Amino acid sequence: VHLVEAGGVSVQPGGSLTLSCTASGFAFSGIAMRCVRQPPGKEIERVAAIASTSKDAYYRDSVKGRFVISRDKVNNILYLQMNSLQTEDTAVYYCATGGLYSPAPAPYERGQGTQVTVSS
Repeated sequence: VHLVEAGGVSVQPGGSLTLSCTASGFAFSGIAMRCVRQPPGKEIERVAAIASTSKDAYYRDSVKGRFVISRDKVNNILYLQMNSLQTEDTAVYYCATGGLYSPAPAPYERGQGTQVTVSS
């Protein structure tokens, strides 16, 4: 499993951002995928997940209506579109295989992460 996250930057509150996660080394099209994040000084927390079929998506309550997870099965890329960003969304974002309620991924199960900072 090889995952590479990208797209993290510093944005102002209310801004938008789309993160990408390029996957390789496994059957991306046939497995559920998820995004997790680690806020500064806190443990990893679930953010969103998408079924292998792409028909179902799941979100933590605090991002519902603001974030959209999607996947490109042709190019093996997972996307997380983030809108109306809040300071509480500041974190390192990771992608991993699995569903929304899967255990927190170990370092070898996720990419290097991408930093999102929401600040005025």
